[in-house]
Amino acid sequence: MINSKQKLVVIGNGMAGINTVEQILKLTDKYEITVLGNEPHPNYNRIMLSYVLEGSKTIDDIILNDLQWYADQGITLYTGKMVKSIDGENKKIRTEDGLEIDYDVALVATGSQSFILPIPGKELPGVIGFRDIADCSAMLEAAKTFKKAAVIGGGLLGLEAAKGLVNLGMDVTVVHLMEDLMERQLDREASAMLKTELERQGIKFAMQMQTAEVYGQDRVQGLRFSDGSELEADLVVMAVGIKPNIQVAVQSGMETNRGIVVDDLMRTSVPDVYAVGECVEHRGTCYGLVAPLFEQGSVIAKHLAGADTEGYMGSVVSTKLKISGVDVFSAGEFITQPEHTVIVAKDEWKRTYKKVLLRENKIVGTVLFGDVSESASLQKYVRQQTLMTDEIYGQIMGTGCSKDGAKSLSAETMADDEIVCGCNGVTKKTIVDAINDNGLTTVDEIKACTGATRSCGGCKPVVEQILQYVLGDSFKTSAKQGICGCTTLSRDEIVEAIKTKGLTTTREVMNVLGWHNDEGCSKCRPALNYYLGMINPDTYENEGDSRFVNERLHANIQKDGTFTVVPRMYGGVTTPEDLKKIADVSLKYNVKVVKVTGGQRLDLIGVRKEDLPKVWEELDMPSGYAYAKSLRTVKTCVGSQFCRFGTQDSMGMGEVLERKFERLDFPAKFKLAVNGCPRNCAESCTKDIGIVGNDGGWEIFIGGNGGIKARLADSLCKVKTDAELIDIVGSVMQLYRETGQYLERTSEWVERIGLEEIQKAVVHDTDHRQALVERIEFALQQVEDPWKKIINDEDSRKNLFEVVTPSIV
Repeated sequence: MINSKQKLVVIGNGMAGINTVEQILKLTDKYEITVLGNEPHPNYNRIMLSYVLEGSKTIDDIILNDLQWYADQGITLYTGKMVKSIDGENKKIRTEDGLEIDYDVALVATGSQSFILPIPGKELPGVIGFRDIADCSAMLEAAKTFKKAAVIGGGLLGLEAAKGLVNLGMDVTVVHLMEDLMERQLDREASAMLKTELERQGIKFAMQMQTAEVYGQDRVQGLRFSDGSELEADLVVMAVGIKPNIQVAVQSGMETNRGIVVDDLMRTSVPDVYAVGECVEHRGTCYGLVAPLFEQGSVIAKHLAGADTEGYMGSVVSTKLKISGVDVFSAGEFITQPEHTVIVAKDEWKRTYKKVLLRENKIVGTVLFGDVSESASLQKYVRQQTLMTDEIYGQIMGTGCSKDGAKSLSAETMADDEIVCGCNGVTKKTIVDAINDNGLTTVDEIKACTGATRSCGGCKPVVEQILQYVLGDSFKTSAKQGICGCTTLSRDEIVEAIKTKGLTTTREVMNVLGWHNDEGCSKCRPALNYYLGMINPDTYENEGDSRFVNERLHANIQKDGTFTVVPRMYGGVTTPEDLKKIADVSLKYNVKVVKVTGGQRLDLIGVRKEDLPKVWEELDMPSGYAYAKSLRTVKTCVGSQFCRFGTQDSMGMGEVLERKFERLDFPAKFKLAVNGCPRNCAESCTKDIGIVGNDGGWEIFIGGNGGIKARLADSLCKVKTDAELIDIVGSVMQLYRETGQYLERTSEWVERIGLEEIQKAVVHDTDHRQALVERIEFALQQVEDPWKKIINDEDSRKNLFEVVTPSIV
């Protein structure tokens, strides 16, 4: 049988090329598709590399289309193939290793590469870009050995690289030529706020510095600047821009400038050869952001499928920063000019900034910092240059409501072809059609069907808005999501069923409540284990198999398979005797690193699994629970015992609280801090519970977080006595234990429950507070130190920690 399909060959296996293929597959099946990629990986999400670098995702997590997807679609994939040229006359594509492939239509999607500054020393080992998995892997490897990193470039990529390296434990300095960070996307105000926030997260900056040379012998040792000053660095990341990959086009005789020149249908100067993505130059512009690339791919897909298309007219560029704890967005014009009308709001307490620029009353640009919830709406308004109205003003400035009193949904006014998920190029229409055609009722179902939210998750609020818009009145009942894919039941429904039905084990819960997956999953099993233990602390027997590996083994596993042991130091205070034991044990068991933590304790890093029980026994100190969803640390300043400014005994109170509440399970890790005065040296504002001493007693703060989703704590109340302080701290803890969702930090819990509701429960309603205190006291009577339990249990030591060498028959 003669194959009537046309041969489409795609040069490049990145996001732009494969997204174009996905759009073609939705419109037509007339092509036999071959993909040539020069990397050894299937298609992955390049813009998620910063998350891999910072450790919140793995390389497997950012794969968009695995190898099975190519097979299922009938696509022939070649990885590790570098294309040499396209023979337009004979319609053949040739690779560097001699492979020759015929085509009817070719698509060039070769992307871009990091621009490396043409300065002396750029070729030294340790100088890399930040563009692909290989670069990311090189940084991860370097961080194991080297400590000082310099990132050249204070733009989007540079800041993402810097934060990732900080998270890997490196001392990182961003070197930037200009006066402001991200000066191509942000105004001076937002740039200054961004710099302050990133400094708070540990990044250093060398602004208005021009790098003249990379110096070093066998490896990079540092940077030398044009003013003669130097910066030590044993890793240098160049993130000063990107350069379109046009080598194939040049070798093939295509018209090129900075990029491969294309027309509005994305056609190159060679017949039947198209180009898409960062390698392209359209109307004199090269785009380095993902949304324009998907818009280009949509044009190509429609054209090749024979559908009507107006062609690609260019894109309004928008930028969103992907750094944990930092939300930044800009679109269109952002620098104020005399002809602009400016709408601006700045909140230094909440660390938010919002600016909208108008020209002749049309919305032409915006900058958002801290709160980017209106980014989708504003991007549309900027692209369409919408006239400002009172209704739009109310919407974007947070004062507008619809007729029924609810804030208007931006999803209702979005165009069908507007891209909602920039990471995966999913439009509003795709989501709406998926909901209507497949009866979808949850965001997770939309993610599985369309890919929206499966990457960075930044579009999830808009996807939820679209879901609510489509489902209308049925949204609240239909859109309920379970705690995982194994069940449609919520946390509250499961807890209520455990209480009313007397359920006692995770398997019993799953059987009685009709789990879709009989074995559960890694999300629900630990959650059920926690809920059962919280409800019945005296009778429930902990199920070790339902806990994460760190909690099963009572130590933090490291990337090389060894473990970190963290003994308890109450309130951050220790003794010479305990320090000597730590030193002796570290030497005896060849501990690789002893590190002082941010929680005022000592990490013993690099303990072998089989040595853990012996290390615990010889330390003869309680577990610091650094691995657990439990009370981690109570950080203290020296307080009134030693500080001339101290008004309260912070060290004494810190020790009392830590000894009282240690070992108790919580929905997520839990940290406290106690300050002896309002100078806040122990950083109470970023703790789950922060306590600040003053002349009249104590002030209690809750819901702080200095991690991935940074949040300043809210003031709960002021108390005069130590006894009242301990009771309210205990009641807050128990209320969180009883109402928190598993893995939900207090920063999220406070926002979900509401500060006023928590105050009512633990401050104003003294009877309710006392009941909470009694329940937490009862739970505390059931806990014991896990290290001692393992030491005294020969079977547990043997089953969990002894290494069994397999016999050879």
